[in-house]
Amino acid sequence: MKEQPIGGQAVIEGVMMKSSKGWAVAVRNPKGDIVVKVEEIKKTRAITKIPIIRGFFILLETLWLGMKAIDFSSKVVFEEEKSSPWSLALSLILAFFIGIALFVLLPLYLTKLSGYFFQMVSTNSLAFNLVDGILRVFIFIGYVFAISLWPQMARIFAYHGAEHKTINAYEGGSPLSVEGIQEHSRLHARCGTSFIFIVLVISIMVFSLIPNTWSFTLKALSRVILLPLIAGVSYEILKISAKWQSNFIGKLLVLPGMLFQRITTREPDGSQIEVACEALKAVLNLSKREDGVNV
Repeated sequence: MKEQPIGGQAVIEGVMMKSSKGWAVAVRNPKGDIVVKVEEIKKTRAITKIPIIRGFFILLETLWLGMKAIDFSSKVVFEEEKSSPWSLALSLILAFFIGIALFVLLPLYLTKLSGYFFQMVSTNSLAFNLVDGILRVFIFIGYVFAISLWPQMARIFAYHGAEHKTINAYEGGSPLSVEGIQEHSRLHARCGTSFIFIVLVISIMVFSLIPNTWSFTLKALSRVILLPLIAGVSYEILKISAKWQSNFIGKLLVLPGMLFQRITTREPDGSQIEVACEALKAVLNLSKREDGVNV
């Protein structure tokens, strides 16, 4: 069977796996059983094949599928009622605005304040945006470290590790068993963590072109408006780094994200790997009719 590119995401007591054919999420319920949901992906839109432009739309699609997977996992674990698409959309919009406030407005405001103490920051565009970018990195790292102290999030990070180990085993041709998967690394070059760090670096470069004479409001709006471009460029760099991960340039591009994954992933136990394996098998089985192979 031809190997498919597989991505994934940790959810509450489970893992979501995604391929070009569809996505599957496996969750362990309170009784200890693994509940699996599978959905096919409809025909790929042409816009998701255009370089640079596709990055932003793929990101939106990934966020939407991620919200659906988390919603499903919460229903299984907490035995809640089914939510409407509108509530998912509102949750996504709320998360977007919180992200803008925390990772765009807050570092921008702190950088503006630092300009009162350091003249170069207030007069030099490159210095201003460099400080803004560094503050954004530290705020992001601090945020993730803080939530990692929450016991429930620690379990999600362990499922994140199980997701990476399972994908590494699949891509390495290892048996899809708990023992075979456990031997692999919990870090992965295509992780969204690597993508975020690439976004942070590209944003510093792009924002440095914004005149320092602009008002705080214009600077904030420009950062939001330029997000699709930054996401698009970052996505292409991530794809290149994944292809070049065996050479020096590729390793250098993903190094910050790989290091940060030591916080966002934890070593999973066998039961967590079992859940991730079920999710992977479910998503691979979507294409078994075309390939004539049972997974």
